[in-house]
Amino acid sequence: MENVPQVSNAFMTFMKEAPEQQKAWGEAVQKLDAASALDAKTEEIAYISVLAAVRLESGLPFHVKRAKLLGATREEIISAVLLPLPAVGNVAIQALPAALQAYDNE
Repeated sequence: MENVPQVSNAFMTFMKEAPEQQKAWGEAVQKLDAASALDAKTEEIAYISVLAAVRLESGLPFHVKRAKLLGATREEIISAVLLPLPAVGNVAIQALPAALQAYDNE
């Protein structure tokens, strides 16, 4: 498995076409990470749940691969994707194929 998970085409375009905004975004993300009381693996698992809930499947490969690098199991990824089911309904299951494909591809 590669050391750095690949970002989505949309995020790559954001980095290329709007470097100042991407820099500001990156700084905000770093500050939020530093302020979080969660360990890195738990934070990635939680973020996967958020992505599934809001149907942002393009971000799943990056965050699933990062969670796997941090020690997340396949079962934890499945649970993370399905966690929002009670709150958002079965739209969360739409993220399951993308998440598992990212986990299984090395």
